[in-house]
Amino acid sequence: MVLDRWRGPTLRPWRSPRLFEDMERFFGENLANWPFQAMWRRMPSEEMSWAPAMEVYEKDDDFIIHAELPGMNKDDIDITMTGDTLTIRGERKASEDIREEQYHRCEVCYGSFSRSVVMPAAVDFDKVDATYENGILEIHVPKAKEAKPTKIQIKGK
Repeated sequence: MVLDRWRGPTLRPWRSPRLFEDMERFFGENLANWPFQAMWRRMPSEEMSWAPAMEVYEKDDDFIIHAELPGMNKDDIDITMTGDTLTIRGERKASEDIREEQYHRCEVCYGSFSRSVVMPAAVDFDKVDATYENGILEIHVPKAKEAKPTKIQIKGK
């Protein structure tokens, strides 16, 4: 058996952007009927269902919800609490300054959305606080007094 010394990865010559154009053309031709094609070859007026990315976590005495809503005004966002469910609704609208024939690509989703989160414990509805800054909606939902853990002292003899 002959062993060759391994020399690590070798540098490869740069390939022109034409490779990427060829890949895009290949996927465009072969995936033309797939739903993914519509995602990047559509106009803003062709609304798609979408939902903002969210994270929900617990910190101290609050549940905190972050929702990514870039490009929206706070007046276009509606937050409601029904029972133990918090719902965020809104609508992101396309810019009216750009005509459809001016677009070459549109990957941003526009239209109405609705997201609901069931709270994992009882909450104090009267003290819910929401802020919206730099495209991030942050909602603080305080736990109800009965949902907060209470430390019980052990008495000894």
